[in-house]
Amino acid sequence: MAFETGVAEPDEWSYSPAVGVGPLLFGMTVDEVVEAAEMLGQPKVGDRARDHAVFTPTWKVEVHRRGVAPSLPAVTAYVSRAVGLFRIAADAAHGPQVAYDGLPLVGRDLSELEGDAIAYAEAMDVHVRHTPEGYAGPDDSGVVMRGQLVGQGLRSRPLFMVTRDGANTEADSMPSEEYRVDGRSPA
Repeated sequence: MAFETGVAEPDEWSYSPAVGVGPLLFGMTVDEVVEAAEMLGQPKVGDRARDHAVFTPTWKVEVHRRGVAPSLPAVTAYVSRAVGLFRIAADAAHGPQVAYDGLPLVGRDLSELEGDAIAYAEAMDVHVRHTPEGYAGPDDSGVVMRGQLVGQGLRSRPLFMVTRDGANTEADSMPSEEYRVDGRSPA
C-alpha cells in the first residue's frame, strides 16, 4: 500500500496503516493537528469527558469546512495527551475522500462499498472485515467502517486509528461518541 506524503487536493486523502490519513499523522500534538487540518477548514478544539480513568486527557478537534452552512464536522480527530493523535473520523457527507489502496471509503452506499471491498479482497487475496453492525471494509486493524445516516440512506464513515494509552486494542480506545447504530449515537 503506497502512502503519499501530503495531499494533492483537500478532498482527496490517502490512508497508510499506523502512519496517518492525508496530512494528519498519528502521534501529532493538538497544535500539529490544528495546523495540518487548516487546509480543509476551520479546526475547533474541545475537551472530551474521560470515558475511563485509565486514559489520559483527550482533546477532540473538529474541522468544519469553510464557506459551508453549519454542518457536522468534515473530520474529527482525537488527540491523547500521552500518545498524540490516535483516531481520525471522516464524515460521510462532508469529509474528504479517503482511499485505502485505491478503494474509496468515505460517503459510499454501504452495500456498494461491500461489493467493492469483496472484489478488492478477492483480487488482492486478502480478507474483508465486517463490523458487529454488518458494515464491510478492508481487513486492517486500523480501519473500522461505521454507518452514518445521510438523508434517507446509510453512508460509509470510516474511523482510522491506532491504539491509545491504557487500551488493550484499538476497539477499547474508541471514544463513546463514535459508537453509532445506523448513523446515530446510542442514547
